[in-house]
Amino acid sequence: MGPEAIGWFSSFVLVLTIGTQVHKQWKSGSSEGVSKWLFVGQITASAGFTLYSVMVHNWVFVVTNALLLLSAIVGVFIVFRHRRAERRRGAPQRGAEGREPARPVHA
Repeated sequence: MGPEAIGWFSSFVLVLTIGTQVHKQWKSGSSEGVSKWLFVGQITASAGFTLYSVMVHNWVFVVTNALLLLSAIVGVFIVFRHRRAERRRGAPQRGAEGREPARPVHA
């Protein structure tokens, strides 16, 4: 198996893995425990890696990073949509880690 085939196969596995996780998040109807900052970081990194890959003419990484960028955009959209639905239902607000914020203790 040549280097290009290894690259394309690895790209397929990575994109499939990330895509499956984003799909699971969407189907579950919940983004509990998922930080929006994960997707913000992924968007930033994937955009930079896509640009870099174009500049060095590495098409395996152009496609891979462009697909990862798309999955991050979809993922952050899902997080915001789930959080908005939680607010409409009157569910408690959650912090970045997906937990309810600490409530003050009254003595």
